[in-house]
Amino acid sequence: MAVIVNLDVMLARRKMSSGELAERVGITPSNLSILKCGKAKAIRLSTLESLCRALECQPGDLLEYRGG
Repeated sequence: MAVIVNLDVMLARRKMSSGELAERVGITPSNLSILKCGKAKAIRLSTLESLCRALECQPGDLLEYRGG
């Protein structure tokens, strides 16, 4: 079982760089990288909200559950 973070997909769709997203959301590029590569153990709802606002998407566009 895994929760997959699809930040790369949304960044590509929005033609936005990781650095630009980090700046808009107010997190460090290294913390954004941890989220992107799936190494984060948790994400604050306020961060998820900021990501959705910056990328103009829904939480389900960023997070995917793959059971197994």
